[in-house]
Amino acid sequence: MADACFIAGDWGTSHLRLFLCDGDGAILERADGAGAADAAGRFADLFDSLVAPWQQRRGPLPAVLCGMVGSSIGWIEAPYVPCPATPEQIAAACVALRDGAIRVIPGMSCRNRLDAPDVMRGEETQILGALNIDPALRRGRRLLCLPGTHTKWVAMQDGVIVDFLTALTGELFALLCDHSVLLPRQGEIDAAVDAAAFGQAVARFNEFPQAQCLHRLFECRARRLAGELTPQAATDYLSGLLIASDIGGALQLLPASGDGRSVHLIGDPLLTRRYAQGLAAQRYTTTALDGTAAALAGLAQVHRQLTQRRVANAVV
Repeated sequence: MADACFIAGDWGTSHLRLFLCDGDGAILERADGAGAADAAGRFADLFDSLVAPWQQRRGPLPAVLCGMVGSSIGWIEAPYVPCPATPEQIAAACVALRDGAIRVIPGMSCRNRLDAPDVMRGEETQILGALNIDPALRRGRRLLCLPGTHTKWVAMQDGVIVDFLTALTGELFALLCDHSVLLPRQGEIDAAVDAAAFGQAVARFNEFPQAQCLHRLFECRARRLAGELTPQAATDYLSGLLIASDIGGALQLLPASGDGRSVHLIGDPLLTRRYAQGLAAQRYTTTALDGTAAALAGLAQVHRQLTQRRVANAVV
């Protein structure tokens, strides 16, 4: 087995994933724990309990963490880096814990295309990883989409994050599923079952692109009552309406990629497939990268940059 070199951690709101990694960022072992929302006042204890077996066998190891661990409800607040920003600027703005043994990656902020403040935390690390996995993203104008609870649309120029736009797509979907009359309350529904209903909703939305999403959502209930949709299909129809609305709005507001009609997707494979289907309906091509792989590659890249800086400072 390769020698352990550092600990990479993605500490989100609801979940913590820690990875014991070698010098190339390859995973040697993994540990999971409570998210930032449940870790208030005990971040240090949670972290120490999870890494103790690794530290006992391999000695002290540096750690790089991203996500809500650096938020106002986290272990330590890592201030947002304003856009535009390069990967090197993001790494340089990491906040130190325990005399630098732990580094927390900052989030990012911008004034978005609607002239409103916008923020991200965690997605910037996935973007850093994507730049490392696919160096072509560092050249020219690129449009990225990171689907999720709060979907991020990111404009990049020559590897610099210029600005971004947040859509509440995933959270709105969950709220409407759980707390509205649009869908029947019948327990957990498999979101992957009815792809046809999802595609139908995307197509229907694009038939009337001028219509506001608010004027379409009640279709989920009305079509179900009319016998046109099963409960499962109504759920996927809702997903299609929301994602089509998200895509249509973002494409109007953000600059196209250098080739004019491509988007790079980073995230959960199910979600990236759905966004790819929605973008294909708009005649856009897509490439997809797994979000966990991108986050890990970003954490490894920051670790390398910080190590190089320490070596350079030691030489000086």
